[in-house]
Parts: sequence; C-alpha cells; structure tokens
Amino acid sequence: MMACQGAPNGRGTDEDDIGMGARAHFVFVPLMYQGHVIPAVDTALLLATHGALASVVATPYNAARIRPTVDSARQSGLPIRLIELPLDCAAVGLPDEADDVDRIPMDRMTNYFRALALLAGPLERHLRAHPPRPTCIVSDFCHAWTVGVAASLGVPRLSFFSMCAFCLLCQHNVERYNAYDGVADDNEPVVVPGLEKRVVVTRAQAPGFLRTPGFEELADEIERARADADGVVMNSFLEMEPEYVAGYSEARNMKVWTIGPVSLYHQHEATLAARGNTAAATVDADDCLRWLQGKEANTVLYVSFGSIVHTDPKHVVELGLGLEASGHPFIWVLKNADQYGEAVREFFRDLEERVAGRGMLIRGWAPQVLILSHPAVGGFVTHCGWNSTLEAITAGLPMVTWPHFSDQFLNEKLVVDVLGIGVSVGVKNPLAWWAEKTEIVVDRQVVEAAVRSIMDGGEEGEERRRKALALSGKARAAVQEGGSSLANLLDLIKRFEVDAGDRTTG
Repeated sequence: MMACQGAPNGRGTDEDDIGMGARAHFVFVPLMYQGHVIPAVDTALLLATHGALASVVATPYNAARIRPTVDSARQSGLPIRLIELPLDCAAVGLPDEADDVDRIPMDRMTNYFRALALLAGPLERHLRAHPPRPTCIVSDFCHAWTVGVAASLGVPRLSFFSMCAFCLLCQHNVERYNAYDGVADDNEPVVVPGLEKRVVVTRAQAPGFLRTPGFEELADEIERARADADGVVMNSFLEMEPEYVAGYSEARNMKVWTIGPVSLYHQHEATLAARGNTAAATVDADDCLRWLQGKEANTVLYVSFGSIVHTDPKHVVELGLGLEASGHPFIWVLKNADQYGEAVREFFRDLEERVAGRGMLIRGWAPQVLILSHPAVGGFVTHCGWNSTLEAITAGLPMVTWPHFSDQFLNEKLVVDVLGIGVSVGVKNPLAWWAEKTEIVVDRQVVEAAVRSIMDGGEEGEERRRKALALSGKARAAVQEGGSSLANLLDLIKRFEVDAGDRTTG
C-alpha cells in the first residue's frame, strides 16, 4: 500500500536527520487553494513514505492548515518538512488577510498571483540556506515563476496537476488546433480535435487555463512554463484513462507520472478526518459517523460543491427542495452558509426541521473522504472539482454532476460520457459565483430526477454503479504492490535520486 508506514530507515524527525537521511529531495510549491494544496501535501507524504525528503512550501495561512498533518507525519518518522514563507500582500495592493484566498475579490485575483510570484527570491534563499539541496522542484502548473528558481538552483522542475489527463489533453488540443477560430460565440459547440472519442465542448466550458479577461499575460506565462517543464506529476491513475495519459505525454513530449489517487495515503479515520480546512468545521467527524450508523448500505446521498464554489441562492433552494423530494437520506455540506441572505438561511432551518433524521446539513467543512468511504453512502452530488471526482471514483460512487466553472465541465464529460458513472443536471454555461444570475437553470424536478437515476436502481442505474465499483477496484489496485501508480511513484524517486555525497547547498 501507499499508506503511511513510517520512515524506512527509522531516523528521527529533527530537520538535520530527516534531510540528510533522504536521497531525493522534492520541493513542492502548491497553489494556495485548498483543492491544490491537499493533493500536493498527499503526494509529498507518499514520496516521504518511500524514502525521499519532501518539503512543502506554504504561506502562513495555509501553513497553519497543513501543519498538523506534516507534524504528525514527522512524529511518525517520515522525512517531510514545511517551508513557511510570508506573502507580501501590501506590495501588490492587497490587505494582509488576502493570504486567505476566500477573502480576495475576483477583480483583484491578478494581484494575488503577483504576490505569489514575489515568493521566488525568499524561496531560493531558503533552499540555499537549508540543506540538503533540492533535487527537483514540483510546482503547481500555475506557478510560472518557479521556472527561474529551478534554473538558478540548477535542478529539474516538474508541473503538478491536481486534475486528470482527459481534461489536460482536451484543453491542449483545443488550443493547439485553434478549434475556436471562427465560432460565432462562446456557446457554439465544437468537437475537440485529435481524440478518438467524439467530445464536444464550447469556449464557455473550456476556454483554456486562466483564459479570462485580465489574465491574458499570466495565462501566456503559465503556458510557456508548462511547455518548459521537465515532466508532469498528475493525481490520476493509468487504468482509468490510458489513452489520454499517453496522448498528453505525446502532445507535450514529456514524461507523465500518474501517481493517484493520492487520497489513499490516508488509511485511518484520524488522518482522513484531518484533511482540509478543519478550522472551519462545525461538526465533528465522529458525529458524521454516528449519523451514518444504522443507515442501510448505498442509501445516503452526499452533496458538496467543494471549497471555492459559491452557489447562487436560487439554486441552493432548488437543490434543497430536490433533495427533499427525492426521499433519500442525505448529507449536504454548505460552504459559507451564513453569507446567504436571511430568506435562504430561514429556508435551511425549515428544511432541517422537515427532514430531521433523514437529512444532515453541515455548515462549513466536512470530512469528505471519510464520509464517501462509509458503506451507507451510495451517491455524490458534486461540482466536479477533480479532487472530489477522484475521491468519488475511489469510493466506487456514481455521481450527479453539477459543474460551475474551470476544469469542472471537462471532468463532467469524463464522468458522464467517457466513464459512464454519472448523470448530468444539464448545466451548459459557467455558474461562477461572481456572475449575476437571474433565472433558474437547474430546478428541483431536475435535481430529484438526477438523484433518483443514480440511487433508485433500474438497469441504467445498476450499470453506472457496477462501472463505478469496477473503477474503485482499479484505483485501489494502482497504489498496491505491482500497481501502476506505485510503480510511477518509485520511478519518480529513482529518477531524481542523487548520492548524498554529491549534495551541495546550491
């Protein structure tokens, strides 16, 4: 298994020991969004489990979130450490609290990316001053500025993607072949070129990474950095999308290491419950488990739209009424529920009374992987963020797909059209929280029908569940001895090993 096994050489956890005891030294630089940080930390833990030193770079707000996980791993003897670097928000015109991305207005998000780029100098100085020298920098693909850090240190740089190869290849081919040239508007469908399977997208659904007004220069920098990488590390597994992994590797002419599902590092309830923004928890993990106890297998629906999505109030009400009408038990995670108006908050209170015992509303953070892995849970209503999607696949759950923006539309197409384990609510255009919406796009009847289609059986429902369970088996096999993901992880370590005697501080 890729689960935590302790340091293979039994060394202690002080910084000198864990540093010099490891042969390869991977420095992870995640984008400071929860959906990017969590898989990066999980990957760092996996590498440390197999003998490499892993350092994770984080700004203070994010360091506080992940420190308990890193400290626990260090106490167990794993060679992992946290590099905390302050974010100079004032230099780019942002308030100090902007280290928490949830506090940044979207019209100032480019300022935030400029603040992140200012970490280049402090990071390089830290790595030179704290041996051992890195043997590889693993950078979130959004961090184009790490190109200069890696070049100055004379070490390779890998792009880290918390998304699937299908999404990456579709986006790449749409841009590479200029598929949108000549389209009438952002909603005109086009066929993604260069794929054996027919996949239809619109520019609204798949515009390219950060290809939005105001981000043009940053998007170009990111694309140049991606093309210049020495390889790709991806939270996916080969058996799920072999043709897309091979296709992306060929299109980029670089090695792709699929090492997921990285959430399988966490095999125990305590570590499952500790993943994510636990500071925002309003319910204890044990409370969730107690609520699930006694529920029949595969009868509970889990509903969550991740850490970034802020669902339109009209859709929140329709979703709640659809869940109620479905008749199924459900756990519904409401992020920032207090930010809705009083009318919506009153709706939540009334709904809780009507579904008492059958429905559980969680305001804030929830132990998602722990819930999804419970036998009582039988389906997932999701925004199709890749972490959530892969966690559902790992748990063997069919999905109701409700994408909002970014890669979520392509993830939906993988789930529904390629893998055949999901049902779409029919959203065609981005539902980003900053976009003002006045009409109901998804009503309660659509929600109820989609829920019933994955939970109430029937020939099609059973086929989706069968496929989901088969994929779960493949996902778990991939991280076992002889599996593709474990083999890729070990190959990654071997590829960037150096002899301890060859180390310098740069």
